[in-house]
Amino acid sequence: MQAAPRALRLHIGLFGRRNVGKSSLLNAITRQQVSIVSNVAGTTTDPVEKPMELLPLGPVLFVDTAGIDDEGALGELRLQRTRAVLDRVDIGIIVTEPGAWGPFEARLVDELKRRSLPVVLAVNKIDSQPLPDEERGRLRPKADALVALSALTGAGVGDLREALLRLAPADFFDNRRVIADLVPPGEMAVLVVPIDKEAPKGRLILPQVMTIRDLLDGGSVALVTRERDLRRTLEGLARPPALVVTDSQAFAAVAAEVPADVPMTSFSILMARFQGDLAEQVRGTMAIEGLRSGDRVLIAETCTHHPIGDDIGRVKIPRWLTQYVGAALDIAHVQGRDFPADLSPYRLVVHCGNCTGNRREMLSRIGRCREAGVPITNYGLTIAYSLGIFERALAPFPAALEAYRAALV
Repeated sequence: MQAAPRALRLHIGLFGRRNVGKSSLLNAITRQQVSIVSNVAGTTTDPVEKPMELLPLGPVLFVDTAGIDDEGALGELRLQRTRAVLDRVDIGIIVTEPGAWGPFEARLVDELKRRSLPVVLAVNKIDSQPLPDEERGRLRPKADALVALSALTGAGVGDLREALLRLAPADFFDNRRVIADLVPPGEMAVLVVPIDKEAPKGRLILPQVMTIRDLLDGGSVALVTRERDLRRTLEGLARPPALVVTDSQAFAAVAAEVPADVPMTSFSILMARFQGDLAEQVRGTMAIEGLRSGDRVLIAETCTHHPIGDDIGRVKIPRWLTQYVGAALDIAHVQGRDFPADLSPYRLVVHCGNCTGNRREMLSRIGRCREAGVPITNYGLTIAYSLGIFERALAPFPAALEAYRAALV
């Protein structure tokens, strides 16, 4: 991999009416022709993403959204897709122009603030109509930063970059660890990586890559092996590893080989902690006990890979759940950005590790499940629970283990 994955990028969304210059502004910020620009209102119909390095901050992802002030079927579709972007941005830029502020922009500000997101108000097109001092004073309190600019001439674009640097969460790039806080410097983690039909040709999947890199950044040792070589690998070590991490699909085989006093978990559970709220998803896992014949279960996957014959989300997890419950369940699937607005039909949501999404999006989905009263869990947690090794898989995470034990009371 040559670029930082989306999961590690600060997401910055551009929102506003049609034809206020959002696409032109994105092109000006990135100094590239990323978005198609036209005088015709509504040219952008789908969100356009552009990863870049915003120095000295780090890797970011700009998301240019469609204008959502029109009506009808197309306008509703644009609105739905823009709402999906709101679920995953870390900073919101509301693009407008002099004299255009109204209830529409005010609602956008309220929506971003409701999500506790920093808001930048970018008043575009000052090359053709300056921003009066009176309007500037009226707009300044409505957002965390106000920038008057021209995407056409570039005036003020540097001020926008400075505002983004100032408003970015101070600990966004420094505070989160995938695994390094679980494996002391100099200690070893054994990573069990099956090479099967779902393993991409010639490379590792993203959670495995992120885990290896985080161990290296933390000064720890990563030893990678296949599940069929695990016993020989462990026998060859001078002392036990600090942690064994496995692909969730190999949980049963790996648990049988790893000594009981050696901590063990899965890549998917690591991602549940890194990308979302592990304790909340642990509590959600307990809903498996209450599933009955015919209950609807939603399996959600953020990546859009083509399912194979023995796919984990479409075949294996439904099989393990059905075997554990002892009854047929009504399983539904969604992929990518598709996540139902109405969650009420479901008794449980089983989510992937969200390695191709970002933490804000995962927390938004967890929050929506909480509001709907629908428990949400994770692939690795579901598999460990179904196989009877749940407590062992949670042992490396004291807070999550405590949440599980408290739920048993």
